Amino acid sequence: MDRIEECLSFVLGKAYQQVQQDAKRRLAPHGVTPAQYAVLRVLWERDGQSAAELGERLVLDSATMTGLVDRLALAGLVTRRPHAVDRRVNLVCLTDAGAALRAPLDGVMDALNADAAARLGPDAAERLRALLREVARAS
Repeated sequence: MDRIEECLSFVLGKAYQQVQQDAKRRLAPHGVTPAQYAVLRVLWERDGQSAAELGERLVLDSATMTGLVDRLALAGLVTRRPHAVDRRVNLVCLTDAGAALRAPLDGVMDALNADAAARLGPDAAERLRALLREVARAS
């Protein structure tokens, strides 16, 4: 490769930085980070999951998940509740405040995705998603 700009790692990293910064900026008024949004999004699909289940779905290690859940709990968006059968497991459950953020935060992220798709065009945006999924699977 003649230039760093031709390196897939460099280009993917720069694209990630741009999208992540945009997501942070848009989510900041709601007091939520992109990673916290991802946890909330999974809980909106099915509330009351263990941190291990959340980490598996989001492909995050247990230390990262613990930190995310701690910050969400501190913000009053989730609580930990003991599992009904397994006392070693705590379930992460949405609070009313966490549940109430669904529509506004989904709106923020829908707008981010729509803006990116508008820059690329809808067909190119879907091709990009498919290609990125393929790259992620190959790792």
